[in-house]
Amino acid sequence: MTLPLVFHPDVNDEVDDARRWYNRQRKGLGADFVRALKDALQQLSAMPLVNRVLSRNVRRALLRRFPYGVYYRVYPDRVQVIAVQHLHRDSGGWQSRA
Repeated sequence: MTLPLVFHPDVNDEVDDARRWYNRQRKGLGADFVRALKDALQQLSAMPLVNRVLSRNVRRALLRRFPYGVYYRVYPDRVQVIAVQHLHRDSGGWQSRA
């Protein structure tokens, strides 16, 4: 059973910023980032408990190939994605949303 994903309002801006940054580095790299993110989101929707708890019931899924984490909470009826952030630059920004 997969759980629906619910996103914090700031997640869309975080993803757009990262996609644009990667596209400036190399044409098409932003699309690769979005595909890696979609893969991670599909996995955490299907198996949300696979990642360990970091703090206050917040878990983190890692993207393949990119140094980004998807920070989320699991509820009985949904997965709440609270942040998509670079692992080194935004290491604590998600905590204010938790």
